[in-house]
Amino acid sequence: MKKLLVSLLCLLSLTACRDEPEFDNTLYGNFDALVEIIDTKYCFLDEKGLDWKATAARYRAELKPGMNQLDLFDVCSRMLDELKDGHVNLSSNFSVSYYRKWWSDYPQDFDLRTLQQYYLDFDYGSISGMMYKALGENGKTGYIYFPSFSSTVSNLSLDYVLTLLEDCEVLIIDIRDNGGGLLTNIPTFVGRFIDHEVCGGYIYHKTGPGHSDFSEPYEIRYKPAEEGRVKWKKPIILLTNRSCFSAANDFVAVMKTLPQVTVVGARTGGGGGLPFTSELPIGWGIRFSASPITSPDGSETESGIDPTPGYECHSPASELAAGRDHILDVALSLAESGMRNEE
Repeated sequence: MKKLLVSLLCLLSLTACRDEPEFDNTLYGNFDALVEIIDTKYCFLDEKGLDWKATAARYRAELKPGMNQLDLFDVCSRMLDELKDGHVNLSSNFSVSYYRKWWSDYPQDFDLRTLQQYYLDFDYGSISGMMYKALGENGKTGYIYFPSFSSTVSNLSLDYVLTLLEDCEVLIIDIRDNGGGLLTNIPTFVGRFIDHEVCGGYIYHKTGPGHSDFSEPYEIRYKPAEEGRVKWKKPIILLTNRSCFSAANDFVAVMKTLPQVTVVGARTGGGGGLPFTSELPIGWGIRFSASPITSPDGSETESGIDPTPGYECHSPASELAAGRDHILDVALSLAESGMRNEE
């Protein structure tokens, strides 16, 4: 993972060396600077099927001489929403734009209180951002809920949790509502479930201003955890919902390829582009997807990842309110039926 990040920084620095237009700190100058940054550096314009120049012209027509910063920010934010990308944010000293419809237009399929009260009985362990417990009638189903990749999971913490659950026959890893965070958590987890090096996907870097100017794919490799670490070699059920995004989305992409893993729940929210940040003349920051990351088979992940075929299911809000989580119930039923993956 360190090699990947170093490679990214080097390539970004190379592409930044080209002569770039300069824009004045004016109403139109800041707007045009934003349009240029997205046009030359954003990595999904072709995939989104968006005519960016026509879109920009439509919003530029809304600008009026003497318009204040709040109104300019509103126009720019609505234009950026056309990208439909949760990784795109415009940041000022008074607000941050954020496209929410990638998850808000979909069922939540999860409720933390329902999980804690009706399934964990408010009695569970907690470490490194994880909640864990042995579930099922005989305590033979291990359960880990990991709500955010923003929390660093240490190898020592994983050793502790997996040791406590080692008598379980199946492990449920629940990452519903995990909005992403640290990519470095992925190899920490994945390394516990593999006995040989595997491909976790590919990353491309922008090499020029054209929408299709990309480098050759850089393979992301994951290695088994070092000797002495606790491994899990039994079946795994991974629970997902639409609010799994960014690093959580990347985690699902590689986990889905492992033969002992079944992904249960709803399609993830995507976020398959590694973000980068630039700045407008006014000082506002613009964050955007700069480098696309694909799944191990080379397919795009920006629009989300489906569950294992035959295992898409949902947890209606009415059932969650009544204390039933259908996605978790499906996983528990699979585990308690003695699920074995022979593939």
